[in-house]
Amino acid sequence: MKKAVILGGGESGVGAAVLAKVKQFDTFLSDSGSLKPHFREELQKWDIPFEEGGHTAERILSADLVIKSPGIPENAPLVAKLHAQGTPVISEIEFAGRYDTAKKICITGSNGKTTTTSLIYYLLQNAGLDVGLGGNIGKSYAMQVATERHDIYVLELSSFQLDGMYDFKADIAVLMNITPDHLDRYDHCFQNYINAKFRITRNMRPEDCFIFCSDDEVTIGELNKIVVQAKKLPFTQNGVVEEGAWLDDDTVRVRYEGDEFDILVRDLSLEGRHNVYNSMAAAITGKIMNVTNETIRRSLTTFEGVEHRMEKVMTVGGVLYVNDSKATNVNSTWYALESMTTPVVLILGGTDKGNDYAPIADLVRDKVKAIVCLGVDNRKIHDFFGGIVPEIYDTLSAEACVNKCAELAVPGDTVLLSPCCASFDLFKNYEDRGRQFKEAVRRL
Repeated sequence: MKKAVILGGGESGVGAAVLAKVKQFDTFLSDSGSLKPHFREELQKWDIPFEEGGHTAERILSADLVIKSPGIPENAPLVAKLHAQGTPVISEIEFAGRYDTAKKICITGSNGKTTTTSLIYYLLQNAGLDVGLGGNIGKSYAMQVATERHDIYVLELSSFQLDGMYDFKADIAVLMNITPDHLDRYDHCFQNYINAKFRITRNMRPEDCFIFCSDDEVTIGELNKIVVQAKKLPFTQNGVVEEGAWLDDDTVRVRYEGDEFDILVRDLSLEGRHNVYNSMAAAITGKIMNVTNETIRRSLTTFEGVEHRMEKVMTVGGVLYVNDSKATNVNSTWYALESMTTPVVLILGGTDKGNDYAPIADLVRDKVKAIVCLGVDNRKIHDFFGGIVPEIYDTLSAEACVNKCAELAVPGDTVLLSPCCASFDLFKNYEDRGRQFKEAVRRL
């Protein structure tokens, strides 16, 4: 019996462990931290041995196959040893893909991937198709392959998940955009990150479809250097394309294999220029999947958005509070600020991933009246924005932050949590940050 070791006991790791067990591997899970109680119970239910609070190197190094959670970097000492001795180290997505014959629609990008993934899933559900949602969102893909059966999977894939993929193939791949992010994991080399994102096109064949933003210079620059076998379907807000999606004044037009769909921008449920791109990518996917124009239209006009992504929390004292906690990089915050039409009190801060704040400087100068930092070390924010914004304050909790914003904002203003940074200095993750922010707003 082959030995499979799973490194990391979160959603991805536990799902991979269950699939390994179902596929008759001698399975063991190891986590350097402590497992959440429900994951511990899941492993016990499946009778899967595990350890937490540290790794037993000997046991891990004797594995035939290692499935690594995306949060563990490739240069972690134990992973480096596994690579050195020639042990295959793969991602949960790669592992699950080996046992799954369903059609796979895979979405990646520095920004917009969660919204686009959720919108495509919603659209296909509305079409009455048997579809599962997984990857970087929802339930573990491996767990679904182990315990459920779907005809189609819609998978949001991060660069970390793509790093561990080799034989996996998307039937439809969607690349929203590429902007500098996670450079701390890529030796501070942008090209390494670009290469990771383009792994979504690996193994694709001419009958597959690659949907991409032709307004994104980085994507186009890379496409000019490499060969992608799949049928290319661009979306753009600057011009017309033969097949794909484009903006014609106030109308989104989509064309695929001679069939057309159009919708007025004002009818899209998601507001903002970036969401026009997200809606375009979803509409092209719908056409490829033979979804009727009526269902595509209904989906694009009724989709309610994603938690922590430009989520309107509530209006208190004439001030709108918006939760964009998922904006963990500068480009995400650029999109948020670009869509603002009222004066903004902006919440920034957290764990800096090598941010360059220059791309948002003009938007901040034009739209932001004050910055409230929510982070442990805010020196970089003070240094960069000191001459741009008249008032910058530091806070160390969601409650203190929201109270300070309420003090600064006047009726007609928007308080925008769009931090540019990861959340790990003060919170468990961006969801925890967003939920604490919303709770603090509700207590005002």
